[in-house]
Amino acid sequence: MNTAARESTDRSVPAAGRGQVLAWSLWDWGSAAYNAVILTFVFSVYLTDQVGDDLPGDVSANSWLGYSIGAAGLLIALMAPVLGQRADAAGRRKFATGVWTALTIVTMAGLFFVADDWHYLWLGLLLLGAGSIFFELASVSYNAVLTQVSTPATIGRVSGFGWAMGYLGGIVLLLAVYLGFVVGDGGLLGVPTENGFDIRLIALVAAAWFLVFAVPMFVVVPEVAARIDQPARLGVVASYKALFADLRSLYRASPHTVYFLGASALFRDGLAAIFTFGAVLAVTVYGIGAGDVLIFGVAANIVSALGALVAGRIDDRVGPKAVVVGSLIGMLATGVVLLFVSGPTMFWIFGLILTLFVGPAQSSSRTYLARLAPPGREGQLFGLYATTGRAVSFLAPTLVGVFTTLFASDRAGMIGILLVLAIGLVALWPVRPPARAA
Repeated sequence: MNTAARESTDRSVPAAGRGQVLAWSLWDWGSAAYNAVILTFVFSVYLTDQVGDDLPGDVSANSWLGYSIGAAGLLIALMAPVLGQRADAAGRRKFATGVWTALTIVTMAGLFFVADDWHYLWLGLLLLGAGSIFFELASVSYNAVLTQVSTPATIGRVSGFGWAMGYLGGIVLLLAVYLGFVVGDGGLLGVPTENGFDIRLIALVAAAWFLVFAVPMFVVVPEVAARIDQPARLGVVASYKALFADLRSLYRASPHTVYFLGASALFRDGLAAIFTFGAVLAVTVYGIGAGDVLIFGVAANIVSALGALVAGRIDDRVGPKAVVVGSLIGMLATGVVLLFVSGPTMFWIFGLILTLFVGPAQSSSRTYLARLAPPGREGQLFGLYATTGRAVSFLAPTLVGVFTTLFASDRAGMIGILLVLAIGLVALWPVRPPARAA
C-alpha cells in the first residue's frame, strides 16, 4: 500500500504532537525496570545465585529458570497474535497495554516475598514466568500504538527515541539501585541485607518505577478507534481460525511481510542471546569482575541509546532495511573479533562497539513491521511479531550449548550466537523493503 493510501485509510490519530510522543516513550523508560533490573541484572541473579544456591536434587536453579522462561515463551506464542487482533478490532490497544502493564507490575511487587531460601524458588520462578508473559503481551499492544504517535515520515525517529528512552531509563535505575542498595553492604542507604531484603526491596522500587512512568501514556495518548468492520467477538479456537485465514490473505497480498516476520524471528533470537549470555561470557571468558558487569551494563545502555537515536534518523532517510542489515553486519564483524581477543580491556572496547549496533537493529526492526502493517492491523501483526520471535527462541541458546560442549570452551559458545545472526541476515537480504514516505 502506498503512503497516500495508507494515510487516507488509517484510523489512528493522524498527527501526534511532541507531548504524545514523549508520553508514549516514557512507557519504554519505565519498562527498563522489568528488563534491566528484574530479568537481566538483579533479581534473576539473586534467584539463581542466592535463593536456589542450595537447591536439593540434580537440576540447578539456572535450569529451572530456563524452563520457567521457556514455558512462558510458549504461552506468549499461543496468546499474542489473537490478543493483538482483538485489541485492534475493538479499538482497545491502550486499554490492553494498561491491563498487561498492571499485571506485570503486580508480579514485580510480588517478588518482594521471595526470601533467600530455596523453598521460595518456586514462587520466584512462577512470578518471573508470569511477568514475562504479561510484559510481552503489554509490548504487543504498546508497539501497535507507535502508529498513533507518528506519521509515515517520522516513524523511524519516534521508534528510535522510544528505544533510547528505554536504554536511558535502564541506566538511571541501574545506577540508582546499585548505589542505593547494592554497593558495599546494603548500599549508601544502609539497607539490611539479611534474607535478601535489599534485593527484595529493589523489586518494589522497580515496580513503583514502572508504574509512575507508564501512567503518562494512558493519560495523554488517545485510544484508537474501533474498526468499522468489527467482527463479532470470537472464542479462542474461532480466533485462531480467523488468524490463519488472515495469514493466508496477508501472504497473498504481501508475502514479503511474512518473509520479514520469519527473518526477524531469527536475528532477534540472536539479539536476545546477546543479552542473555553477555554478562556470563564477560565473567567466564574475559575476566570481568561480577560487580563491574553492572557498570558495563550502564555503559552498554548509553551506547545503545545513542545508536538508536542516530539510527532513527537514518531510518527515516534511507529506510529500516538498510539500518537492520548494516547493524547485523556490524555485530557479526565485531563478534568475530571478540572470538579471538582476551582480557577485560578488549571486552570493554569491542563489547561496547557491539552494543552500538544492538539499539538500531531493535528499533528499525520495529519500524520495518510498522511500515509494512496494513492500517488497522498493527496489533495483530505485532502479535505475530512476538509469536514468531518466540517460535525460534530456543535456537541461539541451544547452539551456544552445542558449541560450548563440542569445543569444551565457553568462548566457543559465541559461535552459536553469531551463526543465528548470520542466518537471520541471509534470510532478510531478499526481503523487499517497505515503501518510504515522501
